[in-house]
Order: sequence, then C-alpha cells, then structure tokens
Amino acid sequence: MTAASYAILFLGALAGGFVSGLAGFGTALMALGIWLYVLPPTLAVPLVLVCSVIAQVSTLPSIWKTIDFRLVWPFIIGGLAGVPIGILLVARADPAAFKLTIGIFLLVFPTALFLQKKPMSIAFGGKWADGAIGFAGGILGGLAGLSGPLPILWASVRGWGKEQRRGVFQTFNFTILFAALCVQVASGLVKIDIVWLAACAFPGTLLGAYIGSRVYHALSDRNFSDVVLALLFLSGVALVWSGVAPK
Repeated sequence: MTAASYAILFLGALAGGFVSGLAGFGTALMALGIWLYVLPPTLAVPLVLVCSVIAQVSTLPSIWKTIDFRLVWPFIIGGLAGVPIGILLVARADPAAFKLTIGIFLLVFPTALFLQKKPMSIAFGGKWADGAIGFAGGILGGLAGLSGPLPILWASVRGWGKEQRRGVFQTFNFTILFAALCVQVASGLVKIDIVWLAACAFPGTLLGAYIGSRVYHALSDRNFSDVVLALLFLSGVALVWSGVAPK
C-alpha cells in the first residue's frame, strides 16, 4: 500500500469511529465506503468488524452508568439467537433483492418518524416484543451485517430518551458484532493482513470515537434522534443504490 492508501485508511477509521462514538452504531456506514477505494471487500468487511468493536469498547465507559440493562437484555438474547439463522440464510438469499427491500424500508420509516410531530411512545408487547425485534436484528446481522436498523427504529418508536436508546444501540450492536467477529476468527477469515490493517486504523478509530462521544454528550434528545434517523436514511440510500446500481 502507498502512503495515500494509508491516509485513506486513517480517514475511514476516523469517520467510522466518529459516527460510532456519536450514535453508538454506523462504523460500516462511514468507513466501508471510504476503505473500498483502497481495499478489497475480503479485507474491508472484517476490518469494519474489528474497528466497530474497538470503537464500541472505547466509548462504553463514558455511557456505562446510564445503560438500563432491564431494557437491553431482551434485545441481546434475541439477537444472539438470530445470528446463526442469518448465517444459514446467506447461501439462500438474493443479495440484490434483500438490499433493495431493507433499503426502501430504511428510506420510508425514518422519514415518517422525522416528520412525526408528536413523539411516539408505543408499549406494545413489552419484553417479548423487544426480544423479537432483537431476534430479527440478529438474523439481519448474520445475513448481511445489518444488526442495528430494526432495534434502533424500535427504540425510537418506544419513546425512550437519548441515554436509554444509546444504551440499547451500543450494547446490542457491540454484542452482535463481537459475536460475528468471533465466528470469523474461528472460521479463519481474519488473516494476518487484517491484524496489520487494524493496527494502522486503531489510532484513527480511537480519535474519531472520542470526538464523536464528546459531541454525543452535548446533544439534546431531539438532536440525537435527528442524527440517528439521518444515519438510518443514509444507510437506506446506500443499500438501495447497491441493490439497483449496474454491476
């Protein structure tokens, strides 16, 4: 790799770490599009998992005391149960149709929530519904690395505050991404090249996560909600484009 390639690697790590520190998710949304200019998908995707876990771990101490584990545990249990099913579905799913379906969902639903004048507060289903959403998120995580969108949207319609939602986002995504990383390591997909690239990206990821975390603590509930919905919308745009763009 050239010096310019390493600069792009650092820039992607910085952007991914910032979004993760700010919202508790979204490393792939920012970093992957940058890294794919200099790295093949076989290296970029595992690197996203590694840097996602690094960013999540680095910002956990700053929100640890505000995490309500009574809200979090149904999502985590459901998510871990869903991951193996998602992995089994990888060989059967049509990638283009899947991306297009999820992408359209992520364009419509966040837009509707953003335009909703009165804050929503749905209590339907209690812990069982939370676990079911976590289960579906785990399936999507195992299938396509999209563990976050469903629990994030669900936390928004629950009417939870900034700290409650961030606690759900971050602990759920950290658990699912860490589980996926462990599966990749066990299956031999994480090569020595990934270790070297992760070491190079490490400073940018930590710096970005630190800056993003500082911005997060300065946001109001409404500002945080708008940031989350905007990131989900951008995720939808990227998925729709990747599903319909000519190969």
